[in-house]
Order: sequence, then C-alpha cells, then structure tokens
Amino acid sequence: MTQQDQIMAGWSLSAPGIHGGRVPMRDWSREEVDVCVVGAGASGGVVGAKLAEAGFSVVILDAGPHWDPMSDFISDEHASTKLFWTDERITGGNDPVELGSNNSGRGVGGSTVHYSMVALRAHPHHFRRRTLEGSIEDADHRDWPLAFEDLEPYYEEVEEELQIAGPTFYPWGKPRRRRYPQREHELNASANVLVRGCAKLGIPVAPSPIATLSAPHEDRPPCVYRGFCNFGCTTNAKSSILVTYIPRAIRAGAEIRGNAMVARITHDSHGRATGVLHFRKGSDELFQQRAKSVIVAGYAIESPRLLLNSAGSLFPEGLANSSGRVGKYFMVQSSEQVYAKFTERINQYKAPPPGGAITEHFNRTMPGVGFVGGYTIEVIGPHPVDFVAKMATGRGLWGEGLRREMLDYNCFSGLGMVGAVMSNVNNEVKLHETEQDQYGLPVSHVIFSYHDNDKRLIKHAREKMTEILQAAGGEDVWSDHRMAHLFGTCRMGLDPDDSVVNVDCRAHDVPNLFICDGSVFPNSTGVNPSLTIQALAARTADRICDMARRGEL
Repeated sequence: MTQQDQIMAGWSLSAPGIHGGRVPMRDWSREEVDVCVVGAGASGGVVGAKLAEAGFSVVILDAGPHWDPMSDFISDEHASTKLFWTDERITGGNDPVELGSNNSGRGVGGSTVHYSMVALRAHPHHFRRRTLEGSIEDADHRDWPLAFEDLEPYYEEVEEELQIAGPTFYPWGKPRRRRYPQREHELNASANVLVRGCAKLGIPVAPSPIATLSAPHEDRPPCVYRGFCNFGCTTNAKSSILVTYIPRAIRAGAEIRGNAMVARITHDSHGRATGVLHFRKGSDELFQQRAKSVIVAGYAIESPRLLLNSAGSLFPEGLANSSGRVGKYFMVQSSEQVYAKFTERINQYKAPPPGGAITEHFNRTMPGVGFVGGYTIEVIGPHPVDFVAKMATGRGLWGEGLRREMLDYNCFSGLGMVGAVMSNVNNEVKLHETEQDQYGLPVSHVIFSYHDNDKRLIKHAREKMTEILQAAGGEDVWSDHRMAHLFGTCRMGLDPDDSVVNVDCRAHDVPNLFICDGSVFPNSTGVNPSLTIQALAARTADRICDMARRGEL
C-alpha cells in the first residue's frame, strides 16, 4: 500500500513527524486545488496573492490566527507576544540563537505584523560575495545563482504595492530608477541622535525607507505615530502582508485558512507532492489538503522542519533532501545594540516609526578592517519592558539598581546593527531526537556559532555605534547582545547535489514543490531581509505562471 493509500485510509504515519501511534484522520479530503501555500507571511502572502490573481485555485495555510487588527492588536508589550512564534525550540552551538528575540511570526501576515518596517533592497554586491571577496576559511561563501537585475523589477513591484515611504535620494546601492511611492517620514528624537552623531563624524546618513504610509492610500490612513509599531498596527497604516497582499488574495478567490498547523507534505509513488496534512486548532485530527503544487513559505526554521518531518521511503532523509542540505547553512544576522544616556529627554519609544534614520556607510567590504562583508546601522526604540530586559542582560542590573536606572528611561537612545554573517555547514536546523510539540511533532534543534569574521564585524560595528552616540552627546554608553533575521537551511543553487532549490525556488528533487522564503538565501546580506523575501516571492509567482503556460508543472 502506498503512502497516499495509507493517508486516504486514515492510517497513522510511521515516518518521522507524527508520533504516538495512530492519528485520527478525517475520512474525506478537501477538494484538490492548484496550489497550497504553507505560511501566510512575507513570502506566502505575496506568492499566494499573485497566483490567485493569475487564475490558480489557491489555499494559504498558517499555524496562527487570521488577525483582525481592530480587535486583536493591543498597545501592550506583554499582550503582543502572541504575534511571535513562541513554540518550543531547542538551541545549541557556541552562540545559541535567542529564539525569543528573532523576527519569526505566528498568524496571517507572519512577522510583518510586528516587524519594524525597514524596507531595504539588497545591494548588487550581496549577490556576488564569493566572486568579490574570495573564499573564506571555515565558511561556505557563495554567490547567488541570480543577479540583482533579476530582482530589480520585483523590488519596484513590491515597493509600489506596499507604498514604501522613503527619501527622494537614497545614497546607497544601485541608483533608483524612480522615487519611492510615498514621501519620507519625519524623524523622531532617536533618529535625530543618529543624524547628529553621523554629521559630526562625516558619516553619510539618510531617512530610512519604511513600509508604513506617510499619506492616505486607498482605504488606509497614514501613520498617526502612536509608537506601538512592533505590537501590531491597529490603524492599518503599516503595510503588513495582512492588510496588503492577503486582501488581494481573498479578492482573487484564494482561501486563507488560519490556525492550521501543517504536519507534513504528502507525495505519491512518483515523488510528486500531492498536498499537505495539517492540524486545526482545538482538534487532534489530521486534515488533508490536496494540491497539484505545494509552496513552502514557513521561514528558515519551520520550512526545513516541515521538510524533515515529511520523510518517507522515497525521501528517507527528508523531502527534497537528496543533497543532504535541508537544514544546513543556517544563518542569523548579528544585531548588537548600543545605548547611551543623554541630558535631554529622548523618549525613545515615541513615533514616528522606529528605524526612521539609517546609515549604510559600512554595508560593504572595507579595506584594512580585518573582515569581509558589512552592516547597516539603524535607530531602535525599545519600550519599557523590553528595555528592562536589555538593562539586565547588557548592564547586569537587577533589583533596586535596575529600578533607579529605569527612572531615566526617557533619556536613553540606542542604535542597532544589521550585520552579514558567514555561511557554515555546521550551523543547522534539525529535528530534536526526543522533544515534541503539542501536536506530537519533533521540535526544531537549532545549532549556531559565529564565524571569526562575524565576531570582528560585530566588534567594528559596536565601536562605530559607540562613536556615533558619543559624538551626538551621549554618555554612559553600554551594549546589549542581540540576534535578528534568519536565513539559509534550504539554499538556492545550480547544483542539485549542493542545494535544495533552483533559481526559481523549485525543489531539485520534487518538481511541483517550491520553497519560497528566507531559507533559500545562499548568503546573508547587511540589510533587513523582508523586501528581498517579498521580491523573491513575486518573482517565483511569475516563474510558476510561466511554467504552467509551458506545461512544465
């Protein structure tokens, strides 16, 4: 009996991924659709909307709720933890990833409902790092199999849809062919600290491109500068996937199914994907969604976890993993933060949006610094609860000393880096041997260690941020260790023996399976990744349409 026969008969699955004996399964299957997208975030929402508009029947599944901004988003730090992926994950390595502080999201819209909205393009040199920087000892330094020019029209497409607000002239990267759709936002006090410090040091600085409206657009109002951007925008000014691409998908006929935790991808005896099995909130039954093609858009931890959980007789090491590269080359951007106290009130939590000013002056390989790659310096504005934690970890304060220092909360201002990291085969996401989640699925075991090059880059960034804050008049400078955006684990490449997907995000091993999120990045960049992830998703949708027209799916 084939695996598909077992599924239809309601048998339990013995392959890794579903444990604890027989799992009850509904004796019916949802009508087969053209495309099932797993994940409704930065990539899944974009690719799902575009395919629905192209005439495909589409179902988009997400493990979290389909949020209603007016009733579900609250201007409260603690209450907003529900927007993050907080399921158990096991970490290890020399520099264990702080999974509570990364940008994974749970719910329709993914991390875009709580991210800082900094919308930067990768630079042309980010796609050619191996060519430009050469080989690096103890690192698997790679070029992308596509060029900046391949993504450039999709950057413009996504910027228009999200109505990115940015400056008339942005001094870094390839010169823009046209202006940002909306004017730049005003700078808050923390952003002006960065501007003041950079001006004194001769470092170029500019308003940051941000994915929130600075003027009305269609039925959405401009940002009212509430200052709770990272806790869910209740006014819909933030251009999250939840309020941009998801409504487009729904209007085009796509079904958005929240609270649907996908357990595994099914396949037939020929190795073609046939759909997904998922749990629904409040039920311990498995439901099947049949599909002619499957797109995985769960990000750099959940995407490889799903593929590894989908192992079977044809794919004993995990679905689409004949190369053994699923889960490998995990990367997490360095995000060290530096703070200083000022004599005047800064009110770092106050809007306009966080990240309102930026410098990419160091986002390049610089001569004589002892490392390759670069980083961006951005403004940050932690709210009180988050800042208490930073005080505790960064300064070792606790009790009465912490309470006294927090009385000066409004006088602090901070900067954060977004740094490129090296790709290393020993950094990986795998299935934990014993720990399981609430569905009986093995949890992710995430292993990460910084490369020596990464450590030198972080040290350089910390020193430069300190200089900027001091030049702006800051005193009592201190730093806090942090990690940020995730990459790798299903990397893109031309060689099926050394990568998981091709240049079109199509799995080498499974012709009707696509992986379309930050996991396909062959290397990291020195900028926030959301815009590149969205541009890749927009391109992937067009490539799938081309394949369908040629009968290649």
